[in-house]
Amino acid sequence: MRLSEPSWMNEEYEILRDSVRRFIAAEIEPHYEAWEEAGIVPREIWNRLGEHGFLAPDMPEQYGGAGGSYQHLALIIAEFARLGFATFAGSMIGVHSAIVNHYILNHGSEEQKRRYLPAMASGDMVAAIAMTEPGAGSDLQGIRTVAVRDGNGYILNGSKTFISNGQQCDFVVVVAKTDNTVAGAKGISLLFVEKDAAGFSRGRNLDKIGLHSADTSELFFDDVRVDGGAVLGAEHGGFAVLMEELPRERLTLAISGLAAAEGALQWTIDYVRERQIFGKPVADFQNTRFKIAEMMTEARALRAFIDECTLKLATNDLDTVTASMAKLKATELQGEIIDGCLQFFGGYGYMREFPIARAFVDARVQRIYGGTSEVMKEIIARDVLGR
Repeated sequence: MRLSEPSWMNEEYEILRDSVRRFIAAEIEPHYEAWEEAGIVPREIWNRLGEHGFLAPDMPEQYGGAGGSYQHLALIIAEFARLGFATFAGSMIGVHSAIVNHYILNHGSEEQKRRYLPAMASGDMVAAIAMTEPGAGSDLQGIRTVAVRDGNGYILNGSKTFISNGQQCDFVVVVAKTDNTVAGAKGISLLFVEKDAAGFSRGRNLDKIGLHSADTSELFFDDVRVDGGAVLGAEHGGFAVLMEELPRERLTLAISGLAAAEGALQWTIDYVRERQIFGKPVADFQNTRFKIAEMMTEARALRAFIDECTLKLATNDLDTVTASMAKLKATELQGEIIDGCLQFFGGYGYMREFPIARAFVDARVQRIYGGTSEVMKEIIARDVLGR
């Protein structure tokens, strides 16, 4: 039995998926282990992704994109995740293309769109977004990075941490407090800071338990001058932008989570059919059959929900609560399925040379970034039960 396909799959998407698979086989898989050891993917790979049209498939052609739909981007991200290359699905394409691209497309000025979007599509510019701080993660009310008015611009001071693409980004969208007269999440703005800005510096490439090839950094802003034209969206309106774009971010994480789980299931099915114990294939034992049947059923059921959410996002009908449900269920199930699959590999599953081992550690952060599982539950509970 084949793993389930998206309900919206057609010949055009099949061609795209085959293209992604060929690219991974030729240009990613032979080098991925070395990049994991190095803690970073070579900068030129961004340009190769751009040349193949994988960085902006859903961007308008006038800004360097392919003019496709969210499904095109979702398919690319899912295929990287399914084949075990989570750095590309999450930190690289996920952040650069599914998040920052759309912040700029939906809220940027025409000048900002023309400056950044074509360069992002080609890979000539790598994007990052800086929200998290040492004392503020999912709770944006704790933001301490401050931008103070200075003439027609701002002076920016503060620090960020756990920033994906932080070592290689050519620009970063910084979440900063621009109005300290209002409390909480009000008075927040999004500011463009480019890599050569005076006062901007990068800290170390952080050592993580998973996603080893994804550069993740501390960023520092020391009296960085930001021009007035470098505000993304309305001044003091950053929180509204962040909230509006959350459904896309969380659904993208859900899509990669389900795809990673499906990939692990396929590796496991292949393995238990071949692996012999006590004179017969592991697949012949009742425990194996029942456990895989349970995991396949869970993945199949989730596929229907993720497909529903994907089609809703394509028509701008996906709300934050439903996207939070998708993110919660998919990332939690990803962890459960990959853990269950690893068990069938025995000692080999604990060896880093096996893809299932890498998938296990890569999966853990999915329940943390983009809003923790606990935050997802609170969002859902508030909608169902009220405050």
